[in-house]
Amino acid sequence: MKIDLKFTGILVVGAVATSALVVLATGSGDEPEDVPTGGDVVAAPSGEATVTGPDGPAGAGSEAGADGGGAQRFPLPTSDEPISCPAPTVTVSDGVKLQEALNVAEPGTVIQLAPGRFDGQFLSQKSGTGDRPIFVCGTPKSILDGGGTGEGYGFHLQDAAHWRLIGFTLQNSQKGVMFDGTGASVVQQLTIRNIGDEAVHLRRFSTGNSVQYNSISNTGRENPRFGEGVYLGSSHNNWGTLTGGQPDRSDNNLVAGNKIKATAEAVDVKEGTAGGRIAGNAFDGSELSGGFNDSWVDVKGNGYVVEDNRGAKTNADGFQTHEEYKGWGTRNVFRRNVIALGDAGGVGIRLDSAGNAVACDNRVSGGELLNTGQCS
Repeated sequence: MKIDLKFTGILVVGAVATSALVVLATGSGDEPEDVPTGGDVVAAPSGEATVTGPDGPAGAGSEAGADGGGAQRFPLPTSDEPISCPAPTVTVSDGVKLQEALNVAEPGTVIQLAPGRFDGQFLSQKSGTGDRPIFVCGTPKSILDGGGTGEGYGFHLQDAAHWRLIGFTLQNSQKGVMFDGTGASVVQQLTIRNIGDEAVHLRRFSTGNSVQYNSISNTGRENPRFGEGVYLGSSHNNWGTLTGGQPDRSDNNLVAGNKIKATAEAVDVKEGTAGGRIAGNAFDGSELSGGFNDSWVDVKGNGYVVEDNRGAKTNADGFQTHEEYKGWGTRNVFRRNVIALGDAGGVGIRLDSAGNAVACDNRVSGGELLNTGQCS
């Protein structure tokens, strides 16, 4: 599946939509007075979508904001075509050898995981380059086992860029894949299961990454409330400790083609993030834990495109937006999603924040499409 990243017949500028979509305002729509909003969607000359933030176009190559650790900003990936692994430069067969290979990885390194169990939780702070990324490749029988769901990150990239994690299994850690300050990297075709909290988390100014074609299940084993499938950014309650009090601009990330069955949202988009795309995923909400966890996708960021997803077995709604922090949760676009509510009694797309756009080509069964207003 290849995702077309162009907007067809759509122009969304600030909180105004024309042509195929209408903006449905459910709140004040005021801009924040104390933090930059980001996430305005404007029409680029080529017709592609460009998301602007406080430092100009998101992913334009500028450095991250204050306290961003110097993390480079990367643009939204232009394709979700599956990536193939090159011939290995090193093959490893246990956790000790894997960590040793990660410690000395350099641009062009291709680490091949042999079938078998790799005990440990793994970390790297190395970086590849655009033309020579670092690969870690395996099969579903190459199993990274963190030893328990109570603590630690199964695979952690910190202040890194240009990685490709492809094909293996990751299980038994508190969090699965964690990106901190990581850009232009790919998490592809992993099996991520039996995780204490969330399966994949991109935070601390992690930009331009792809999370694609993964199978995610059995999250939230320690705390179902925190068992998200894919978690983008950070809650504003954590900005003080993670980002020096600045919005966690983990922008321009692509979540595509995944199969996700989680105890919290399949995809949770936090306030402070902008310009991402959530496309072509399959969501199974049969394990949603209730309370705040009452939809497959909750968008609290700005300027996201949510399209061509399919979901079933929710305990309330399919998709939601919220203004969790003033000025965020706006300028998001929902189109061509297939929503099976069943007996949930909710709505397909619940807009609890202002300035979002919903196309009438979203299809819903078991209830109404929207909680307010009309699609267009």
